[in-house]
Amino acid sequence: MTIDRRTLLAAGGALLAAPALARRADPGVTARAFPKGFLWGAATAGHQVEGNNTNSDQWVLENVEPALGPPSGDADNSFELWRTDLDLVKSLGLNSYRFSLEWPRIEPGPGLFSIAMLDHYKAMIDGCRARGLTPVVTFNHYTTPRWFAAQGGWTNAQAPALFARFCERAARHLAGGIGYAMTFNEPNIASMLPIVLPPAFFGLLKANLAAAARATGSAKFVVANTVLPEDVPAVTRNMLAGHKAGRDAIKGVRPDLPVGISLALADDQAVGPNSLRDAKRAELYGVWLESAKGDDFLGVQNYERSVWNSTGKLPPPPGATLNFRGAEVYAPSLAGAVRYAHEATGKPILVSEHGVGTDDDRIRSALIAGALPELKRAIDDGVPVLGYIHWSLLDNYEWGAGFDHGFGLAKVDRTTFKRTPKPSATVLGAFARRNAL
Repeated sequence: MTIDRRTLLAAGGALLAAPALARRADPGVTARAFPKGFLWGAATAGHQVEGNNTNSDQWVLENVEPALGPPSGDADNSFELWRTDLDLVKSLGLNSYRFSLEWPRIEPGPGLFSIAMLDHYKAMIDGCRARGLTPVVTFNHYTTPRWFAAQGGWTNAQAPALFARFCERAARHLAGGIGYAMTFNEPNIASMLPIVLPPAFFGLLKANLAAAARATGSAKFVVANTVLPEDVPAVTRNMLAGHKAGRDAIKGVRPDLPVGISLALADDQAVGPNSLRDAKRAELYGVWLESAKGDDFLGVQNYERSVWNSTGKLPPPPGATLNFRGAEVYAPSLAGAVRYAHEATGKPILVSEHGVGTDDDRIRSALIAGALPELKRAIDDGVPVLGYIHWSLLDNYEWGAGFDHGFGLAKVDRTTFKRTPKPSATVLGAFARRNAL
């Protein structure tokens, strides 16, 4: 891995700006050090970086007509280049790496477990440990085996037991080296989609899922991250049961392993009389926050704030910095979401994702430098925060949207797969090396 002179110069400029950004965001910070053992990391998800995940439900959706977007194909070729990725994490000055197990690779057929694939993920966990990185492992980051989706996915009443079986088998092979485990990534996303996606999307999704059902000879093909509104109640009910069953299965193998979930949480703010904020919080997170009270920690994944009045969500204010979706980039939102999550559950919080989809890396650098002082203020106010893991390590495949949205701390050449750190990677690395503002 190489860093060219232009990247170094740009990173230097971003670092010079970072203290000023931090002071503007939080002029009252006096205690600058983060807690001892604080996790500083970057995250990926298997399907989005590994490539050629041909047994997954998402591969089916990407390769039927009509499709929601371009196929993932080789993605970032991380299935082969995972050692390069771990070396990159280490070189940035970070001390943890969050990645996911690919259930479709590990259990390609019902009850058929691949020792070779389990060994692959064990090598990744061991590789983290050899580099001084704490492995934060998500057992299911959306993707399921195509056979699971073809049985109705998470609408199938047998889904929780099938997931628990997978968790138990994977844990027996892998749990010894894991630092923190999460059963699911953002299982509340199904409830949030109608807020963030236009109504026309669901018509295309229905046609896409129907095509996948025909391709697999199934009556109903269901995936976890793009859910039709009519399926949300069943998916939520079974994923709640699946989380509890999966957690118990993992803890049954290794009782001392911290297990939780990650939730997509906006920084919801109320304006004016009769704001919908509290009702929306209950709708979007309520059952999952209640469930998290039985876990060891809660992963918070925050990308924006939502401002609610009595009629709905307000648009971004004039002149706001926007991400690729047109949503506001608002640095204090991370701390707001973290405070709420802890208040609602009483659990330690791990920032398991935070970032921005943009081609302008200056926005990412400013977001990091603006968010961390506010997060530190929350810690100083007594919120137990275990770490900060940025999304994402790499510019990766964005579900149904291709490779054009730039979430990564490093860009990836789509032909050679060369990883090149961006200036924002140096900004984050400086905080991590200091473990302080």
